[in-house]
Amino acid sequence: MDLEARANHARYAGQQEGFYESYFQRANHPTRPLAFWVRYTLFSPAKHPEAARGELWAIVFDGESGVHHVAKQEVPFAGRCTFARDSFSVRVGDALLAPGEMTGEIGAGDAGSEPMAWALSWEGGERPLFLLPPALYAARLPRAKSLVSVPLCTYRGVLRAGSREIPVDGWLGSQNHNWGTRHTDRYTWAQVAGFDGAPGTFLEVATARLRFGPVWTPPMTPLVLRHAGEEIALRSVRQSLRNAGSVQGFSFHVEAEDARAAVEGSIEAEGGDFVGLRYDNPPGGDKDCLNTKIASCTLTLRRKRGGRLLGVETLRATRRAAFEILTEDRTHGVPIRA
Repeated sequence: MDLEARANHARYAGQQEGFYESYFQRANHPTRPLAFWVRYTLFSPAKHPEAARGELWAIVFDGESGVHHVAKQEVPFAGRCTFARDSFSVRVGDALLAPGEMTGEIGAGDAGSEPMAWALSWEGGERPLFLLPPALYAARLPRAKSLVSVPLCTYRGVLRAGSREIPVDGWLGSQNHNWGTRHTDRYTWAQVAGFDGAPGTFLEVATARLRFGPVWTPPMTPLVLRHAGEEIALRSVRQSLRNAGSVQGFSFHVEAEDARAAVEGSIEAEGGDFVGLRYDNPPGGDKDCLNTKIASCTLTLRRKRGGRLLGVETLRATRRAAFEILTEDRTHGVPIRA
């Protein structure tokens, strides 16, 4: 079966070396700085698959009030969770995720979380998008894999955060899948599902560094942009090393170029737009994930042919970009909420 057909099939098989696997869904309100992020996860610590657990995470980002609702629940994996390897079927406790639908509820007493619930459907979307070169998804390295199973899907239904009920009608986002034996040692990631005035444009980009003992790799910045019916995939290993990605505070700047196109962009947010999460690592230890889904993005696309500039376009996404920073530096100042 090819990689596209298996995009949402689970990879977990009780690995002794430890494993994590996540399916996350996220979307933005069409006009307001409101967004949700829901993550169905399994975590299996190295050498102890009997201690594997399911995790359910949910955040509602509210850029109008500045108050973000956060919930997390953990359950034993054995007997309480399903991550199907031959179909798209996920269960964490009583929460379900399947083609076109997702339901779940987290009570107020679970790990100190706020009560949160969702009953959502999604439709539409495009074929899967691969941030890594497709051959690397079957390779041992990198140890962390990530793909967008359904870009540009539309969500409908209801979210409940505490006593607040939030109707979701035509929110645009994506459905995503990632897995691996350890988290990327350091990364910055951004995604835009629909730009202002260009709702069919999708951006996926990350800058990552890997550590092997005391040695760090150079930064690698794969980038994929789908725009105007074309996929600009600047993601080969050599290309990713040539591309540039840097973070200053809560601003992520990227540059990527080949013979056909040059892409330059900035993804930015305020510290108050982020929610801090603590991610356990299968080999041991943990990392902080600074997570927002209401960042802004400005992107410049230059098309070229034979060394000549054919045209320049500027794309903007206002308060609707996903932006995450994974770090071991605890001086970031973002409160850890889950």
